[in-house]
Amino acid sequence: MCSHPVIKKPQDKIKWSNEKIIDEAFIWQALEAGRRAGTEQVKWIITKALEKKGLSLEETAVLLCQDQQPERLSEVLEAARRIKEEIYGKRLVFFAPLYIGNQCVNNCLYCAYRRDHRGLERRTLSPGEITRQVEILEDQGHKRLLMVAGDTPDFQSNLEALKTIYATRKNQGEIRRVNVNLAPPTLDQFRELKAVGIGTYQCFQETYHRMTYQYMHPDGPKADYFWRLTVMDRAFQAGVDDVSTGVLLGLFDYRFDVAALVMHGQYLDKRYGVGPHAVSVPRLRVAHGTPLCDDNTLEANKYLLSDDQFKLVVGVIRLALPYTGLILTTRETPAMRQELFNAGVSQVSAGSQTEVGGYNREDQRPAGQFEIEDRRPLDEVVRNVVESGNIPSFCTACYRKGRTGEVIMDLLKPGTIKNYCLPNALLTFKEYLMDYASRGTREAGEKQLAGQLMGLEENMRAETTRRLERLENGERDLYF
Repeated sequence: MCSHPVIKKPQDKIKWSNEKIIDEAFIWQALEAGRRAGTEQVKWIITKALEKKGLSLEETAVLLCQDQQPERLSEVLEAARRIKEEIYGKRLVFFAPLYIGNQCVNNCLYCAYRRDHRGLERRTLSPGEITRQVEILEDQGHKRLLMVAGDTPDFQSNLEALKTIYATRKNQGEIRRVNVNLAPPTLDQFRELKAVGIGTYQCFQETYHRMTYQYMHPDGPKADYFWRLTVMDRAFQAGVDDVSTGVLLGLFDYRFDVAALVMHGQYLDKRYGVGPHAVSVPRLRVAHGTPLCDDNTLEANKYLLSDDQFKLVVGVIRLALPYTGLILTTRETPAMRQELFNAGVSQVSAGSQTEVGGYNREDQRPAGQFEIEDRRPLDEVVRNVVESGNIPSFCTACYRKGRTGEVIMDLLKPGTIKNYCLPNALLTFKEYLMDYASRGTREAGEKQLAGQLMGLEENMRAETTRRLERLENGERDLYF
């Protein structure tokens, strides 16, 4: 038996105010205790995480303090892989961002779309331009988009953009789910978004550290820390039960922000019975025309994460919030992304552009919201995922079947969601291989598909095989 002290629940050790969503004092005390944790204590926490019941804030803090221990990093990443595969299987869901406008009233110090960036051409896509962007993404094979817009008073334009995206069809292409990344709406605006049919509502707190938040957001509506922090509460109250949170790593001490991100997720789960559908942890990248992240200023940032620290973050989040989707974006290099495909990640963007109207322009670099590191086309990333031993998925079935909120939690926690994830991944991947893949990707993909098919339970394998044959005969959009 290990000799380390028992990890107590937060309320048993440090008072965690029920009136606070983020308790900064508690986080700092947990991190201080985490720095003193011994090897046996760390190993015990990793072993506990394999039970897929999550970790307390104190246990999360212990793991976040292991960035100087390479052997612990390997153990965390291996545990993250096991947990993700036991819950979701070996599928990775694909999506692409679609920026519909760079007009913004905020002045964030790290964003190229900030109000005071005078050298940026401002534009908002017309319905016809949105249609053209969506058609290009459909021609690549995307079925799921993340619609991104700046903070403007014109909320109705976002609703019209959503309708346009859903209405756009080209050949076999269609967008079956549109997630949205928008400035925090009011309760009534959330109801309007729900009526149009949004997928997941995504909003990053950026940093949970209040003083840093205030510095990074000097003016504009985004300067209101608490309005942003409580946006998920309004979403749930309006009936939008699919939400996605995140932090922008590099604005402040990553240990604090990731611990706070976990605390926020646990708060939502406790209050509404549903944690975040997904979390995202993008790292700061060059953003032209910004005080914090321009070419000459970014490297001076003392809070930038090393690659190993970033890997640790990804692994710890999977252990702490086992049933939450974990998003990896094209801010990371191809090599980093390939390594993390097997370390707890469950959703990836590919073929991304961060410029408004960027999908039909040759040079997007000077005008994007930030620089991206993985510029490979979708087909190349799909092939890379296959080579990593995983199955690319374009599935949108759970949202369309009503498996969201508490319903999906009831499937996730006993592990039965995997009975849907892999078959649906195989069906959507088959569509991709037939309609969009290059010859090399198709050949590699068919081999991987056949191998994964054999891993299904006998009855499900038989039914999935029948549906795969229906796809080969011309049907589309089959799912469980």
